Amino acid sequence: MNPSPFPPPDYEQATSAIPGITVWQPRAVVTTVDAPKTYTCPQCGATTRYDIAAGGVACEYCGYVQPAAASTQAVPVGHRAQEFEFTLETLSQAEQGWGVDRRELSCDNCGASLTLPESVITATCPFCASNKVNLRTASTEQLRPRFLVPFKIQPEEIRKRAVDWLGKGWFHPAELSSSAVVDRLIGVYLPFWTFDAVITANWKAQVGHERHVRYYDSGSKSWKTRTVIDWKWEEGQVKVTIDDQVISGSSHLSLLILNRLRPFNLNELVAYAPDYLAGWQAQAYDVTLPQAWEEGKASMRESAKKACYVDIHSAHVRNFSMTADFGDETWRYILLPVYLTAYCFENKVYQVMANGQTAVVAGQKPVAWWKVWLAIAALLLPGLGVGLVGLVMLLAGGLGIIILGIAALLLIGGGALAVWIYRQAVASEAA
Repeated sequence: MNPSPFPPPDYEQATSAIPGITVWQPRAVVTTVDAPKTYTCPQCGATTRYDIAAGGVACEYCGYVQPAAASTQAVPVGHRAQEFEFTLETLSQAEQGWGVDRRELSCDNCGASLTLPESVITATCPFCASNKVNLRTASTEQLRPRFLVPFKIQPEEIRKRAVDWLGKGWFHPAELSSSAVVDRLIGVYLPFWTFDAVITANWKAQVGHERHVRYYDSGSKSWKTRTVIDWKWEEGQVKVTIDDQVISGSSHLSLLILNRLRPFNLNELVAYAPDYLAGWQAQAYDVTLPQAWEEGKASMRESAKKACYVDIHSAHVRNFSMTADFGDETWRYILLPVYLTAYCFENKVYQVMANGQTAVVAGQKPVAWWKVWLAIAALLLPGLGVGLVGLVMLLAGGLGIIILGIAALLLIGGGALAVWIYRQAVASEAA
């Protein structure tokens, strides 16, 4: 039997604190960063960018087109995209940086950071519309995304849809759909984490089972039936498989607006290549992997809890408790395409976003509250007016009671509609 080689090939000699004693330690893993790429046209020297229609890096001046990265990278891998375990080895071997020279815009107002191509010059933060920004060299210390969904919708199409969306709603300012807002929409690759897990949930609860009991009612002198609920302790186990739980890697965006942009079609995920970022903006994550995993687990527990209630087969449940064991946990760091802008209206900041894959538009819109109050007054005045007439007739000895009844119906109907309008107006501002 041949002895194992010593030291093993992946070990190196370490400094020993005791003379005459040789100490060996695992060889340090060296993380390499690819040489950054630059994007200039080989025909005319102009700056190139990733073109959605061409599906590659293109020059708008001479028409030169180069396919995005290698042809194998451009092929969608979708849900087959590689996933990673929660191990230190996985993190230490992950690539870092963007793989291309980029600058970073840092906002002094909201704290957001955004990476820009070398050729892009901007002085406005797309997250809060502030002009208090600084430009610096982008960090290369964060994890590199492994996959992304490329932009599919052209900027011109998004602007048209944004104009239509901003113009909808009679209680919004008429000037809202002006091009000043939509012209600032920029395409940004936003960071997201996706998680997979298998949850084994054990539940225990008091479950109520209905049974019908016949009894004699002496008052009506007849037999009747009533429902009785019998309570007993029960327990069970369910398994829930979570596939691609998507958690935002940015803390500077409204989660409510992001949820309205969903779903993204992850079947169109492709392997990350710096070419896709040429001429486009991107944000590195500021929600770290452990933070996103805690948020993801909370959402997964809710899914497991719903599965447990389905397993109970009764609408009567009390003293419910559940333990959830997570297994086969894996993660991915991806980029998803979003058009984004922020604008100020009467000293308030509003965000507008559009899904760069599906063209769904969502966001916040200011409210012309004078229109809302006029509408509410118009809905309540008829009931108040009729009620005043009915009160006068009632005091005069006429048929005022009937008219007061009509006024009450008008007030109830108008009030319900007024409340609905008010809630819609508040929701449009608070998204």
